[in-house]
Amino acid sequence: MTFKRIFFIPLILIVSPFANAQTKDSITVLKEVIIKDFKTVNGVGHLPETKNGIIYAGKKNEIILVDSLDANKAINNTRQILGRIPGLNIVETESGGFTANGIATRGLNPVQSIEMNTRQNGYNISADIYGYNESYFLPPMEAVNRIEMVRGASSLQFGSQFGGLVNYVVKEVPKNIPFEFVTSQTLGSFGMYNSFNSVGVNYKKISYYGFLQYRYIDGYRPNSQQSQLSGYGKIQYNYSDKLNFGVEYSLLRNKLKMPGGLTDAQFNDDPRQSTRSRNWLNSPWNIVTAYANYTPSASTTISLKSTYLFSHRSLVWRNEDGGASAIDEIDPATNQYVPREVGKEDFNNSTTELRIAQEYNLGNIKSTLAGGVRFSYGWFKRLGGGEGTTGSDFDLSISGNWGYNLDFTTTNLAPFVENIFRVGKKLTITPGFRFEYLHSTAKGTKTVDDVLQTANESRNRYIPLVGLGLEYKASKNTNIYGNISQAYRPIDYGQLEPFGVTSKIDPNLKDASGYNADLGYRGTIKNYLNFDIGGFYLAYNNRIGTILKNDPITNEEYTLRTNVANSAHKGIESYIEFNLIKFFNQKSEYGLSLFNSFAYVDAKYTSGEFKGKRVETATRIINRVGLIFNTKKFSTTFQVNSVGDAFGDATNTKVSDDAIAGYIPAYTVLDLSATYKIKNFTLKLGANNLTDKQYFTRRTDEYPGPGIIPAVGRSFYAGFTAKF
Repeated sequence: MTFKRIFFIPLILIVSPFANAQTKDSITVLKEVIIKDFKTVNGVGHLPETKNGIIYAGKKNEIILVDSLDANKAINNTRQILGRIPGLNIVETESGGFTANGIATRGLNPVQSIEMNTRQNGYNISADIYGYNESYFLPPMEAVNRIEMVRGASSLQFGSQFGGLVNYVVKEVPKNIPFEFVTSQTLGSFGMYNSFNSVGVNYKKISYYGFLQYRYIDGYRPNSQQSQLSGYGKIQYNYSDKLNFGVEYSLLRNKLKMPGGLTDAQFNDDPRQSTRSRNWLNSPWNIVTAYANYTPSASTTISLKSTYLFSHRSLVWRNEDGGASAIDEIDPATNQYVPREVGKEDFNNSTTELRIAQEYNLGNIKSTLAGGVRFSYGWFKRLGGGEGTTGSDFDLSISGNWGYNLDFTTTNLAPFVENIFRVGKKLTITPGFRFEYLHSTAKGTKTVDDVLQTANESRNRYIPLVGLGLEYKASKNTNIYGNISQAYRPIDYGQLEPFGVTSKIDPNLKDASGYNADLGYRGTIKNYLNFDIGGFYLAYNNRIGTILKNDPITNEEYTLRTNVANSAHKGIESYIEFNLIKFFNQKSEYGLSLFNSFAYVDAKYTSGEFKGKRVETATRIINRVGLIFNTKKFSTTFQVNSVGDAFGDATNTKVSDDAIAGYIPAYTVLDLSATYKIKNFTLKLGANNLTDKQYFTRRTDEYPGPGIIPAVGRSFYAGFTAKF
């Protein structure tokens, strides 16, 4: 692939000089042709004002073309693939028992991407965006064409979550060939083997794309073996140039062994040691989506997506009792291990989303209206606290009753609308509105301190969200953008569970709410400089926690789960890429680029018990610097990843016996990857964490811990891809 300049603006080709082209026999009048798409250099850029009926004007956004990157895609190395997004905080726990590394921006919690709106091909793929927004499934990066990311302003088009949207767009079969087969085989350190195979077919009006991926890893630490099979199939019928419809199915089957967490002393002594040998997890995932796209005219687009997610998560483990220092060993008195704990969760949700976009004339200037409605219903079954076996295999059988047996539901209805008003040729003003209706229920029982408690919660919420975006074209290829949009994070299912005999849930418990604001300057200078520099402010209000209260009648002390604090997150996000060779010779077939992805984030509590303290897991400095050299056939990327310190909890305690509390030190990690192409074959190799830095990004008081979850040390990989 030849790397192109990066600028994401409509490219307008006006052929008026030839509109009156004449021959001796005829006069042909050529119409104006308008092409709207995006271009990239080294795979990074921005979305246009509108695309596929969605408005991006005035919004902080990025797009990454995955095939353009030198990266370890076999293990979805997040810091190489997404690391050029400024301020992206990555929790590197995949090797410790999670199925995917979590991400977040602007000082938010990155664990399982719970603050993000995670989608594939435009539809949600997390367990339940409103009640259990954890991501256990991501498509393999070898199958992904591009990754689209929109910061907090995405709340109006896509719904809740302060962190914004991340959308993984899966590849399709090329339209100009009848058949394509791609196979990619990769070997790596710690027993890693990855096999990815895809097939694409075009036959008359029918197109099909599907893949199967198998991956196995022995793991960086003992007792951390993982195997997974993921698959995808999409069949589309192209009825005409204006109408197409189809169906797609995604699946994941996996089995993960979890090596347990470590105390600070254990990590400092040997970060590769394992404290658990009997902990297992699997999370089979299934998503079926039917869709239709209709373009009745050049100025109108209509899209409909209907998705059904039915998935599961099972866990058997030596639980968190005793913390990370508790040794899981055979009891001499019984000659057996202690019984493990078993948990099962079933996720089901059905979502339908209709979008309509219409271009219209306001005076002599075109405006764009984009809106739609989303309806979803999710139901979630949680079984846990069951007494499992004393064995070491993946056995989910229990003796006795479940410690908790809970059922949750969420109903959501959300109409939304945005409109681009163009003022002259340079300025766009985009106001927007979204209205969220949420109905949540929690029913069932849970044993707390040997007392059986009953849950019977039912809550309705009505949440209006407004926003405004501005974009001014400072020049042909640069623009100044700004926006402010409200956002919220729904009360999750866990916050509706009973949690103590002397505990209560506030009947007036509110969803966390606030807003995101951005102001920045982005663009390109010819084909040698790409930049996006901006500032942000995020207000995160009504955070949910627990406080001690006294009953006014009995004067007895009890714990109340309620809205306890606000936090403010502000800072700078900057991406700059400079191509030295293109600066001197724009037509050169060689490229030598230096990029810097930098963010400074000041995230602190502004009220409540922890006022003035840093928000947990919020890193102040994230700085990634890279050097890219490329020719037509060869490319290589060297990347330095420097991430500042953070704290495990809101007390900002540096040393604690609590598994989640404590210091998360700063670290610097080096990655090197290279790609060489020979006709239909591609060779790839690389090294991650070149200096074998021992570090961690996560402390946890639950699985896959409790305690510190070490990141992976130095590793190597090599492989090839063949296309037929």
